[in-house]
Amino acid sequence: MDATEGSAVDAARAVRVTLGRLRRRLRENFDRAELTASQLGVLTRLDREGPATVSELAAAERVRPQSMAAAVGAVVERGFVRRDPDPDDGRRQVASLTAAGRDLLVTSRAAGQGWLADALAQRLTPEEQRHVLEAMALLEKVIA
Repeated sequence: MDATEGSAVDAARAVRVTLGRLRRRLRENFDRAELTASQLGVLTRLDREGPATVSELAAAERVRPQSMAAAVGAVVERGFVRRDPDPDDGRRQVASLTAAGRDLLVTSRAAGQGWLADALAQRLTPEEQRHVLEAMALLEKVIA
């Protein structure tokens, strides 16, 4: 392994660790309903991609259909998701985000973003904040 590869490995590790810690801190400020990661994943995916069956959600999240059925059931019970008959196959049901689920995501995202904006403003200089934006642009290149 040459120096460039070692540097890439070090950068990958640093990004993974830091983003993991940031994700946990955001979740502390974001998750107003104390949802599990799988329940939050259901809401987020339905918000981003629209109605889906449990099988489609399970495949997208790479979990077993039984596990996804439990997560969907939990958010249905709390009123964040509803189930309707599939228009193409009446034997199946399609899960959709309710207004309460959408409201939860909006307020939770605002809370997490507000915490992060405050933390950036309080702990970083304007120049450091520009560096954060530059780093985010580089990470976008990596995932594009």
